Amino acid sequence: MPNRLAHETSPYLLQHADNPVDWWPWSPEAFEEARSRNVPVLLSVGYASCHWCHVMAHESFEDGEVAAYLNTHFVPVKVDREERPDVDAVYMEAVQAATGQGGWPMTVFLTADAEPFYFGTYFPPEPRHGMPSFLQVLEGVVSAWTDRPDEVNEVAGRIVRDLSGRSLTLGGEGLPGESELAQALLGLSREYDEKHGGFGGAPKFPPSMTIEFLLRHHARTGAEGALQMAADTCEAMARGGMYDQLAGGFARYSVDREWVVPHFEKMLYDNALLCRVYAHLWRATGSEPARRVALETADFMVRELRTAEGGFASALDADSEDSGGKHVEGAYYVWTPAQLREVLGDEDAAFAAELFGVTEEGTFEEGTSVLQLPRAEPAVDADRAADVRARLLAAREERARPGRDDKVVAAWNGLAIAALAETGAYFDRPDLIERATEAADLLVRVHMGDVARLARTSKDGRTGDNAGVLEDYGDVAEGFLALAAVTGEGVWLEFAGFLLDIVLQHFTGAGGQLYDTADDAEQLIRRPQDPTDSATPAGWTAAAGALLSYAAHTGSEAHRTAAEGALGVVRALGPRAPRFIGWGLAVAEALLDGPREVAVTGPVGGELHRTALLGRAPGAVVAAGATGGAEFPLLADRPMVDGAPTAYVCRHFVCDAPTTDAQELARKLGG
Repeated sequence: MPNRLAHETSPYLLQHADNPVDWWPWSPEAFEEARSRNVPVLLSVGYASCHWCHVMAHESFEDGEVAAYLNTHFVPVKVDREERPDVDAVYMEAVQAATGQGGWPMTVFLTADAEPFYFGTYFPPEPRHGMPSFLQVLEGVVSAWTDRPDEVNEVAGRIVRDLSGRSLTLGGEGLPGESELAQALLGLSREYDEKHGGFGGAPKFPPSMTIEFLLRHHARTGAEGALQMAADTCEAMARGGMYDQLAGGFARYSVDREWVVPHFEKMLYDNALLCRVYAHLWRATGSEPARRVALETADFMVRELRTAEGGFASALDADSEDSGGKHVEGAYYVWTPAQLREVLGDEDAAFAAELFGVTEEGTFEEGTSVLQLPRAEPAVDADRAADVRARLLAAREERARPGRDDKVVAAWNGLAIAALAETGAYFDRPDLIERATEAADLLVRVHMGDVARLARTSKDGRTGDNAGVLEDYGDVAEGFLALAAVTGEGVWLEFAGFLLDIVLQHFTGAGGQLYDTADDAEQLIRRPQDPTDSATPAGWTAAAGALLSYAAHTGSEAHRTAAEGALGVVRALGPRAPRFIGWGLAVAEALLDGPREVAVTGPVGGELHRTALLGRAPGAVVAAGATGGAEFPLLADRPMVDGAPTAYVCRHFVCDAPTTDAQELARKLGG
């Protein structure tokens, strides 16, 4: 019989709707139940494409004995971290502070006041590797709750006091300048992996926001080292197993420092960010491989993640059924030499094995290999390689496909809108711009509704119950601003303004600091605020970037002031932790450059408009259309010269002479 999760919109929660565990969604009623029964709350946090979340669910939450014990002694609460990033952030901070590490599944025991007192992540069904079994943990918590209640309350109170004392005061630190950005570049060069690309050791995550900073820094200063780190990292990622060599699109991260074996789940946010990164790398260098990867990644998002309503689904699972019907991580993607021979025949299989690095011993588990491009391609017969790719892809299509998390997350769709709009404009793919516009329409119709307050998620065109957080407002505004620049439709600038006014009103604290939740959102044990990037740009710096762009479009002093106040955190953290505030550093580059304001009076999509979009000046904003159009303030009083399309470039309150020459405009926007 289904439990209380059966009526939720989250695919992750719905995966647990048939568990024998009597799950509750996060709600006041769950904590009231715990109070009335005088039992602790078990909070379990995960997400739909999380491999170890599935493992723990199968081992423990589907087990009748464990479920019976849980139901008797706890109020079990299940949370999708992608629906409630605020709940996840607050308790993950507590887990990391207590244990020194975190991850998902996250397992936290709470009082009826939602105060945490014991933490963990994955617990096995039997004791192993020094870990107690999940049932032993449950019994230990019940024993402490029953026999030592004063101690439990004292621990919970101390943890909450420690968390509440961590409020950031990094707003108002002053603006990041040349010195801080130079120190950030130096810090990145020290952590750069010269041999394999990327930063740090294993596991290696795609450093999308850091690469955006490096590209912008090179555009502004000409620093060749910055461009080299960006280009070499992008090449290494695209050649490695993290990139799907048959169908495009990136997996979540590489488990090794050489980019060979990925963690196979494919997330919308990674692909949106990387699509934009490779498009910007092409803009900077003209690299043909960068162009190919940008387009293949865009096509992957449209083909594999687009929903019937026009939005983009969150993720594809890492796991799928192998030929024996067993759920195995990576089963959809990996190959053995024998499988290559079965599809291609002996001669082409030998060619494919060399091309993609498939070996008898394998690079992954049980003799399977992840496809990669371990050697330079010019020596390879391109037509033969394309034929082999097509045949392997057709054969792979016959395999059981990974599951898809159909939840539409506002922030991640904002990132996808920006990537698809720009990629479509750069490479003359109007279909990609149409897909971006359709996703933006969905966000306005469904997620914003009648009140211009964003809902965090939707599924099948129905919004979830959770309010948007700061990253939703920042990333969706960023997407709308990119769409406005590409389409010449000022309504997207207007919608961005609605969202950013809410940021000013409900997310901004004293001295420029920002909060991840609105001032009228549900009150948790602390109001989360985190200015550092995780897998996506921090809400704090995403909002700062959108505020800065909107101010450049409109001349709004309030939005410019808010952006500058928020960037104080980059002055403080950029030199010390550049890998973890890459988007903030990218926004700081735009601030130092102006950003430049480009108005193109003339046809949208014409040569001058395209030249403006291809300008490398960091964070430049572009308005295109008829002169005096009310939708774009930058087009006011900007006539065409001698009846020809004309571009106006301004920054730092100073304007260049208008030009009708595309080459001259390109020089003005070269960085």
